Amino acid sequence: MKNQTNYQTLGEMLRQLREENNLMQREVGAVIEVDGALISKVENNEKPINREHLKKLSAFFEIDEDMLQLLWLADKIRNIIKDEPLGLKALNYTHTKLNNEH
Repeated sequence: MKNQTNYQTLGEMLRQLREENNLMQREVGAVIEVDGALISKVENNEKPINREHLKKLSAFFEIDEDMLQLLWLADKIRNIIKDEPLGLKALNYTHTKLNNEH
């Protein structure tokens, strides 16, 4: 698998990985000890997955854990700012501030 995310959400990536491996949602859920209904919600971007699950999913699908962490964090940030009128400006401000700190 490429190391490029193509601006996918974590849920979209997990669905893609699951489908590429011909797995059912309950089978992926078993890997992280949750039910298939939660995997469905994660894939549909309705519910976030716990950060602790990323290591197991990374090992199971044999993909870079950092890529899953990146998508997980991006989803978290997006969910916080998506309905905020100044969300994008705040994100850009934070980006600039972080760059100046490093």
